Amino acid sequence: MAVHKVIEVLSQSDKGWKEAAQAAVTEAAETVKGIKSIYIEEFQGVVENEKITQYRVNAKITFEVGDNR
Repeated sequence: MAVHKVIEVLSQSDKGWKEAAQAAVTEAAETVKGIKSIYIEEFQGVVENEKITQYRVNAKITFEVGDNR
């Protein structure tokens, strides 16, 4: 039986929410191995001069604990 752990991360991009989500996974992968999934809990945007300038995500990243031993 596999055991999984979930961490919560916040990430942002000036390009879009997809890029912000990928940045969350890329950054987490530097210290966490065995990432299995990402769940986007919240989307936020920063608006300046009636345009979205920053795209933010609140993401939960799941990884298998056995891969990190």
